[in-house]
Amino acid sequence: MSVDPDRLEGRLREAFGGTSGGARVVARQAADLADDGRYRDDTGIPLTDDVVVDELADAPDGGPPERWNWWMGSLEIAFGGYEPFGVRRYRP
Repeated sequence: MSVDPDRLEGRLREAFGGTSGGARVVARQAADLADDGRYRDDTGIPLTDDVVVDELADAPDGGPPERWNWWMGSLEIAFGGYEPFGVRRYRP
């Protein structure tokens, strides 16, 4: 099991609202992070759609990009090397 960007995009919109552009860019970043293997190496857990949705649910608020950036910030503090996976801008 891994990240399926199309399925994850829909799950993100359903769980956290926001725009399709925001959910799409987060799903792509999640797929890139899963392909990179960094998360699995750091945590011992493969990155899946379920993991992404569960982790983003812990964020204080916001749509998918804001929640994703909150999580990437947490991983950056804990392990380092996650800054490149943050969302800087997207088209709504």
